[in-house]
Amino acid sequence: MQPLKHITVVSLEQAVAAPFATRQLADLGARVIKVERPGTGDFARAYDTRARGISSHFAWTNRSKESLTLDLKDPDGLAALRKLIATADVFVQNLAPGAAARMGLDAGALHADHPGLILCNISGYGPDGPHRDRKAYDLLIQAEAGFLSITGTPETPAKGGISAADIAAGMYAYSNILAALIERGQTGKGRNVNISMLEALAEWMGYPMYYATDGAPPPERAGASHATIFPYGPFATGDGGTVILGLQNEREWAVFCKSVLKQPDLTSNASFASNAARSENRAALTALIEAGFADLGADDVLARLDDAGIANARMNDMAGLWAHEQLAARNRWQMVDSPTGALPALLPPGLDAEDHPKMAGIPTLGADTDAILQSLGYTPEQIEDLRARGVT
Repeated sequence: MQPLKHITVVSLEQAVAAPFATRQLADLGARVIKVERPGTGDFARAYDTRARGISSHFAWTNRSKESLTLDLKDPDGLAALRKLIATADVFVQNLAPGAAARMGLDAGALHADHPGLILCNISGYGPDGPHRDRKAYDLLIQAEAGFLSITGTPETPAKGGISAADIAAGMYAYSNILAALIERGQTGKGRNVNISMLEALAEWMGYPMYYATDGAPPPERAGASHATIFPYGPFATGDGGTVILGLQNEREWAVFCKSVLKQPDLTSNASFASNAARSENRAALTALIEAGFADLGADDVLARLDDAGIANARMNDMAGLWAHEQLAARNRWQMVDSPTGALPALLPPGLDAEDHPKMAGIPTLGADTDAILQSLGYTPEQIEDLRARGVT
């Protein structure tokens, strides 16, 4: 299952959004050449050293790639990049606003020479409009898109624990590039794709936006609970544990009262007679539920919920995710090489080991520079000269 094995992607990428998009292209077999600054590379390489000496973000988003170092402020470095782009099917960039255009790497310039090239630009706010030149980081876009306003507790908004805006932009870049490749197969023409982090996360905000149509009050921040459905969220158990459960309809509410809480009479309590009533009286109902769980351990509660057919989950931490029995049972883990040794990596969703997705190593900075430049016609002497001048 490597349908992109004949596709070459060149990426001027950093941080999360563009690297996540191109890593998924690599998963499907694409050759992805990551162009980095000499000496330092993608600044995400230095975020931390938690993945056995490698940055956790970098280990996640950069497997199966080649690393080429070029100083693009040097005319010879930029010339080498242009030669490389001429061999590519896809060019991705998430540089600072306007940086690619200043180097002549915008759609107008590139399509004049390479009409079949697919160009994907990832930015905070898009190529025009009053905010086009603003710098954008994940937290800032979470704020601009209203994500912070509905996330957290009633008292305090909270940033998402993952880079939601970056991931949203990376996913839309990935899907739009795939669509553009299909289109090119039909028309022979490339496409200029502009992905805005704000627009990507705004799309993910569809439910709360429509909930607040015409100035209606937005969903209230409810911590780990659902803002409008109850009971739906975390509840404490007698052994100090936490279980997550969710009810979707009145039939499940009746089963929950009878088989889990062992209090069937609750179904006739007017304060809890509908989802709207339960949500309105969630503090009182939480107290009743947790009182019912007070003599039970988390495993006991989960067993009751399973027996009753009520959706539930454990409150896993990262250690629990690493050890998740479902991931192990489905053989979702493989090992990939890295500069510090083998690291476990999850198979791409939708693909199994039998599909043989590309699961190659995480590149050291500049590891493929000489080979790539030689493939472009540079002699060893020319490459050594570029290196001596700090161009590579």
